[in-house]
This record gives sequence, structure tokens and C-alpha cells, in this order.
Amino acid sequence: MTEPRRRATRSDAQDNRARIIDTARAVFTETPDATLQSIAKAVGIGQGTMYRHFPNREALLVAVYREDVEALVDAAPALLTEHEPLDALRLWFGRLAAYGRIKHGASLAVEAATRADLGNEYYAPVSAALDRLLTACKEAGELRPDADADEVLLLVSFLWKAGGPDWQERGERMLAIVIDGLRAGRS
Repeated sequence: MTEPRRRATRSDAQDNRARIIDTARAVFTETPDATLQSIAKAVGIGQGTMYRHFPNREALLVAVYREDVEALVDAAPALLTEHEPLDALRLWFGRLAAYGRIKHGASLAVEAATRADLGNEYYAPVSAALDRLLTACKEAGELRPDADADEVLLLVSFLWKAGGPDWQERGERMLAIVIDGLRAGRS
């Protein structure tokens, strides 16, 4: 007995899904506890279309999380082709900081991702992306040789905790301190 063929996702359905995720990212940034109904309204689709793509709010949070982490991982090699290694590292940290500050409902997205076991799924690729940047910086003689991706991620975990009205300036200052501490000749 042969299995039935799966139908390819229609392009309008793919477009709807992408629009939902993009809109959800923006809505969760402004209102972390936004409902699926409010997001459907912001997208301009019916609730049936929303529920066809995302049966619950957690599924949508996981989709936003997954897309954002994949974009962060994909940014590392692209930044290295376009910039000098240390500049690429700074720019990647900026993206990590933006992701850390927004977090689409912060603990909600992390909790949803943890329940879906995405934290473990994505830690290794994020660490590998950072390792690629650190290795390029070390090869260029810009960073200390003992800089380790896992330890650097632990160092910059403040990005998920920074808050308040001056979070952007504070985050940039703290990232500058981390980068200064990673520079070659500072062991």
C-alpha cells in the first residue's frame, strides 16, 4: 500500500504564514501577551486562517523563535564576507542584542521554545556561528586565543536581562566592554 502524496503548500498559504510570523514578531514586541485573535486582526486574516497555520499561541511563539534564531545563525557567515572579522563580530553581537531585547514576550517565547525542546536544538548552531566569528577574529590577530564561544555566550547573557529606559545605551556599553576584554593581548 502506498502512502498518500502530501500536497505542496500553496504559495498564498506560504505568504499568509510568513505574514503572520512577521506581524506576530512586531506585535509581541509591543504587547508580549498578545492573543492569536489580535494578531489575526493585525495581519488582516480570519481566525480560521490563523488556526490553520498555528493551532495555539505557543505554536506561533515557537515559529517566531525558530525563524529569529535561524536568521541569527545565518548572519554570521554573511557578515564575515561583508566586513572585517572584528566588525562582523560587533555587528553579530548587535543582532544578538536586538534579539535578546525583543525576545517576543521574552520568557513566553523561551518557555514555549523550551517545551518544544528548541533551546537545545538551537544552542549548538548559535554557538557554532559565534565560534566561526571568534575564529576569524583570532586568525586576524584581533582576539585573545582563549576566547571560547560557550563562555562568550554566557558573558553576553546580560542581553536577556537588560531592561529599563536606557537599555540600548547600556547594552551597547556592556558589549563594548566584552569586546575590549576579548581583544588580543588581554590575557
